[in-house]
Amino acid sequence: MSEETTVINEETKEAPKKKKALISENAIEVLVAIFLGITALLTAWATWIGSLHGGNQATNYTKSNNLASEGNSEYNAGMQLYLSDLMAFNTMMDYGFDKVLAEADGREAEAALIQEKLNNYAEQNCSSIMLDAYSKMTDDMYSPFEVPGMMNDYFVTANELLDESRALLEEGQRDNANGDAYNLVNVIYSVVLFMLGIVGIFKGLPNRVVVLVIAVIALVLATIYMFTIPMPTGFDFASFFAAK
Repeated sequence: MSEETTVINEETKEAPKKKKALISENAIEVLVAIFLGITALLTAWATWIGSLHGGNQATNYTKSNNLASEGNSEYNAGMQLYLSDLMAFNTMMDYGFDKVLAEADGREAEAALIQEKLNNYAEQNCSSIMLDAYSKMTDDMYSPFEVPGMMNDYFVTANELLDESRALLEEGQRDNANGDAYNLVNVIYSVVLFMLGIVGIFKGLPNRVVVLVIAVIALVLATIYMFTIPMPTGFDFASFFAAK
């Protein structure tokens, strides 16, 4: 064998070998399939929870509206009761004035009769709120309406209903915001599904890796954000499968 042949053989042996890629095309395909499945499941979950928030929103808005109507009715009833007591008080003031005149003239029998009529009128025409206020009057007060908190007693039920209505309205608004947040998550998941779907279109392996990495990052960020969104009020996963 000649020296020239020997040199060629040695150069062939020392020729650098191609470096193997960190990830193969088959591995890319497997990863894409895995993340497609994960994203599809998370999309279904986000859609379901978002719809539950939407259902709660509609329910809370309906209940809030009904309670507001009841509260307004109770408020009107309280106002009517107050006006009725006010008219009764004006009549009682007339009786009281007649009694004072009778006592001033020394007509004690007539004054006693007027007092009896006054008591009977109060029992028949005054509400329990006004009668209770009369019992709490002090010497420096001229009417039961001066008793602290007396006016609020006419609207206790109305205020309770309206407060409950406002609370349900605020809860419905939170459900609406949370439902919108889950819709945003679904939009991001849709983008992730699109990016995973086009990975195979790129011929170069580095390009496929770049698209896959971007899709996975978006998937992770969207999932982290989703877990920061509160679950629907009263949500119990076991109850949907009658596991209770």
